[in-house]
Amino acid sequence: MQAYLLSEQYNTSLLAENSAACPANATICNGTSCVLSEDNFNQILSTILSAVLTVMLALVMFSMGCNVELQKFWGHIKRPWGIFVGFLCQFGIMPLTGFVLSLAFDILPIQAVVVLIMGCCPGGTASNIVAYWVDGDMDLSVSMTTCSTLLAMGMMPLCLYIYTKMWTDVNAVVLPYDSIGLSLVALVIPVSFGMYVNHKWPRKAKIILKVGSIVGAVLIVIIAVVGGILYQGSWTITPKLWIIGTIFPATGYCLGFFLARLAGLSWSRCRTVSLETGMQNSQLCSTIVQLSFSAEELELMFTFPLIYSIFQLLFAGLILGAYRVYRRHWVKTNTDIEKTEQKEDPKSTPSRANVNGGFVSNEDK
Repeated sequence: MQAYLLSEQYNTSLLAENSAACPANATICNGTSCVLSEDNFNQILSTILSAVLTVMLALVMFSMGCNVELQKFWGHIKRPWGIFVGFLCQFGIMPLTGFVLSLAFDILPIQAVVVLIMGCCPGGTASNIVAYWVDGDMDLSVSMTTCSTLLAMGMMPLCLYIYTKMWTDVNAVVLPYDSIGLSLVALVIPVSFGMYVNHKWPRKAKIILKVGSIVGAVLIVIIAVVGGILYQGSWTITPKLWIIGTIFPATGYCLGFFLARLAGLSWSRCRTVSLETGMQNSQLCSTIVQLSFSAEELELMFTFPLIYSIFQLLFAGLILGAYRVYRRHWVKTNTDIEKTEQKEDPKSTPSRANVNGGFVSNEDK
């Protein structure tokens, strides 16, 4: 009887200790590492913010469409060399990079799966906003995002079947085709209206574009902050996933740029392909992960989409900053020198920038 009472006291003290470490509504608890069940307030907040952000994103994509010319956009569709290069980067480089990183760092199978899901996702709409700020080819950017989202319905299952079958049953991964379809509709309709406005009222389109580009930059920050607010669970994650989350987007940016340059694309299109490759639809990845795995499995993998999202935005900001500094100082000085040379010798050959497809050529603007 005395032993039983001691045992009860021990269990009571242990329960009190765990209660102090983790909230009462935690579904998984390992010391101070917890996964919380979604409460009603969080669900309501998530629904409201999702509706607001969806409307804002549609308005931003409408403004991005105001910089797209129908003739040039249709030209990319009829001669899809740039789209094809982007396709190779999106569904060739990224899944293969995720596979190599998973093997190199020897992470758990369930963690390797989430890395590969991220690599197989199509490009996100944030790439269109950043492409505008780095003077990318907006016609190519929008067409690449549209085509990658559309092709994702077939390419994602194929890539996941090829790369994940050594770690898990591919049937265990649930692809939310409705979410992919909604992303496609949310992209195509606003951009189409923006293209129409640009065709009918080009002056007003420029004003809308300037306002929308600023709102888009703010929207990227808001989405990152909202993701942190709604992310109420806190648990220890292996440093390997942090390292992979850092290397993965950087590799996508670099390989996308070099492959586009190797294919003979102009500098502006190289920057566009680079951003479309490195910036993935992390919200879609999070949705797939939540639909496909149990709470115990989510403990080991759910934070990776957030990690990737943070570092893809960080590197995109560095690319933008470096480009702006480069354009302000180096390109401006070069252009001034070339103008001076042309004044001194009117019969001289065209400037180097126009010959090699540099920053001030018509193709690169």
